[in-house]
Amino acid sequence: MSDLNALTATQLVAGYETGDFTPVEVTRAALDRAAQTQERVNAFVRIDSEDALRQAEESAGRWQRGEPAGPVDGVPVTVKDILLQRGGPTFKGSWAVGDGGPGDEDAPSVARLRESGAVFLGKTTTPEFGWKGVTDSPRHGVTGNPYAPDRTAGGSSGGSAAAVAAGAGPLSLGTDGGGSVRIPASFCGIFALKPTYGRVPIYPASAFGTLAHVGPMTRDAEDAALLMDVISSPDPRDWSHLGPVPHSFRGALAAGAEGVRGLRVAFSPDFGGRVPVEPDVAAAVREAVALLAELGAVVEEADPGFADPVDSFHTLWFSGAARVTQGFSQDQRESLDPGLQEICADGAARSALEYLAAVDERMELGRLMGAFHERYDLLVTPTMPITAFEAGVEVPRGSSHTRWTGWTPFSYPFNMTQQPAASVPCGVDGAGLPVGLQLVGPRHADALVLSASHALFEAGVAAQVPSALG
Repeated sequence: MSDLNALTATQLVAGYETGDFTPVEVTRAALDRAAQTQERVNAFVRIDSEDALRQAEESAGRWQRGEPAGPVDGVPVTVKDILLQRGGPTFKGSWAVGDGGPGDEDAPSVARLRESGAVFLGKTTTPEFGWKGVTDSPRHGVTGNPYAPDRTAGGSSGGSAAAVAAGAGPLSLGTDGGGSVRIPASFCGIFALKPTYGRVPIYPASAFGTLAHVGPMTRDAEDAALLMDVISSPDPRDWSHLGPVPHSFRGALAAGAEGVRGLRVAFSPDFGGRVPVEPDVAAAVREAVALLAELGAVVEEADPGFADPVDSFHTLWFSGAARVTQGFSQDQRESLDPGLQEICADGAARSALEYLAAVDERMELGRLMGAFHERYDLLVTPTMPITAFEAGVEVPRGSSHTRWTGWTPFSYPFNMTQQPAASVPCGVDGAGLPVGLQLVGPRHADALVLSASHALFEAGVAAQVPSALG
């Protein structure tokens, strides 16, 4: 990557302050990278070059006057094409939405970025309505992994992860209903945080209800903290938002590696033996956990002890999908991804009592994890038990799994409990494909998860993960 495309958002802002380069130069470099990688990776639904350069020129003027609009003024940003962005359509990966609408409103997180002066490069790919853990859709095709384009980028925020990994802007907004920022972060060698539910406001409300979170996708934890300081501000359109943040997320990183010292860390390598983990993944994660111990954390192998809640998750998830498509015509339904059609039919057949039983299991899981975090500050697991597999399929070929949840057992439970969870790049497998480590904190401990993640970055946890495109 060019020097500008290799810089983090934090480094870009520092460069704007000193006048080493301008938002226009940075935006041109990011747009060039997006165009160069689009045919190979397909991370974008659209690239808004003209508008991005206009925004960059406005930002350059503010910096020249010494009046930046906010902490990310002039930083190139991409937005998953699930979130509304004023000035263009939102397709959500589906032919069923027609022309995607005129785009006259911003989602809350997009609005906060716009107010802060961010430069919007374009919208990134998603499976239809974000329904699965890989990124391909009838409307926009298959998104590949920048490390190996014939492999999946993961999903459902796969376009955002691929854009960040490829150098097409250091910041992206993703959504996560069952792992959708963490899965592609793990596969694409970047950082992502699923915040505590309600910490980042959402509008319109997701049909998947309180499983769905908006989160930052970045190169490191420091940039994620910077982005969280912007997008966590309240928005009256989200009745479930947690309110003003009483602290700066970036400020929580000030302790550096010292922020880990004394933390009680539970390491669950395979959820008590019930999840088979690829040997290269297990080894990379174990090495990163050893690094936590070297930094002064008190690490103990301990399993949270819950049974796989996949059946209850399916009830909640499939019912949400059925709700998304409830008013569709027959022609619209026939245009959908066949897998989405299947889960919509499944969800529509489930009863209210089945749904409430799933809610009961969810509440019990939350109670169990609350008790677990009385003993441990953090839980560490692999983010994914595998690395990126063939692009264009929902499950690895030859697998016994029938749905994407079969190979994502470490991610969706923590959507059910609404806890903050991050994926930190920690190594590569024998084929050079990235491996991610997951850090899970108790509800509302987003700053703690970011601080521990930052300490790992400072200690060199990502040193073995090369840049995606050289």
